[in-house]
Amino acid sequence: MAIVTVAVGILIDPQGRVLVTRRAPKTHQGGLWEFPGGKVEPGETVSGALARELKEELGVAVLTSEPFMTLQHDYVDKQVCLSVYTVTSWRGEPSGIEGQPLAWQRPADLIDWPFPAANQPILERLLGD
Repeated sequence: MAIVTVAVGILIDPQGRVLVTRRAPKTHQGGLWEFPGGKVEPGETVSGALARELKEELGVAVLTSEPFMTLQHDYVDKQVCLSVYTVTSWRGEPSGIEGQPLAWQRPADLIDWPFPAANQPILERLLGD
């Protein structure tokens, strides 16, 4: 089974809301909401991948981030290792550079939103469960 390491950013605004984006319909787990980020490329650090992915996907430059959690999840076709960081300051206004919808929401308001199974532990930890 292929193992994919993914850098994930939880952008938190001053009101305590987090940024979520919707996956393109034709991608793995397409149409579901997620925390932004992407694959760590060979030779790249997780923090470097996080900065690159958030620049490519959202048009922002990460200024302050810190580790939040690491988790693994097995899908039928692959295993993902998510290295999750909170991002509390950035330069630029986040926008869907790749055409993806995005939304700022309080974590408690995301309970009924459709997320990939691998994101559930992130939501639970944000909610303090």
